[in-house]
Amino acid sequence: MPLFFIYLLNFPSQDCLQLLNKYVLLLRRLNQIMLEPVTVHPRLYLITPPKFELDTFAEQLRAALQGGDVASLLLSMPEANESELQAAAKVLVPIAQEAGCAVLVENNTQVTGRSGADGLHISKDQELLEATIRTFDEDRIIGFGGVKTRHDAMVVASMGIDYIFFGMLELNQEPEPHKKSIDFGNWWAEVFETPCVVLAGTHIDSIATTAQTGAEFIAVREAVWDHSGGPEQAVAQINAVLQTYTLAEVED
Repeated sequence: MPLFFIYLLNFPSQDCLQLLNKYVLLLRRLNQIMLEPVTVHPRLYLITPPKFELDTFAEQLRAALQGGDVASLLLSMPEANESELQAAAKVLVPIAQEAGCAVLVENNTQVTGRSGADGLHISKDQELLEATIRTFDEDRIIGFGGVKTRHDAMVVASMGIDYIFFGMLELNQEPEPHKKSIDFGNWWAEVFETPCVVLAGTHIDSIATTAQTGAEFIAVREAVWDHSGGPEQAVAQINAVLQTYTLAEVED
């Protein structure tokens, strides 16, 4: 006999019946909650500017994180040497993580490990990806970007990455997302389970276009850091848009 019912035996019959009714109602409500669908929205994947003054940018990042939900921050500094990347990670990783934001470092496993970042983002280098998958801790995130064909995307995903990134960070970004990135996102989100990230354009209006792909994460760079109202306002506006898009309704 369950302990709850043994406990009920200590009460008068009327009180016992009332407690039992409450118990049944509670069970029904818990069952209802467990069966209710969970609405999932796309989330913001924030990317650092390629160049920045560290002290100034640290304050900008703090402001951005005050604006609302930021799933992750990609530390992307393609022209920085390792010491510069390490110095930036040392300052920025704890700021982001304190706000519940995962931090990814681009193409550098050493800085990822030393800084305590949450994972590694690999751009184009499949050899580095293969080596990383063999040696990285399982609790670290591994993402990959820079694929040029659907075949390459499927091959990379089959290697066990945590997400795939569609968009070329090294290209000059335009107000609207690149058509190829959108096409990749539409195709991938419809067919595959591995989460995808799609790079939005430089204008905040591009968030809606990108979210329509069904991508789990929307990558943003200039639309936040160059926003006339500042990064906090930009992140708030982006989250307001993302909340209007539903990825799926799943049973919790």
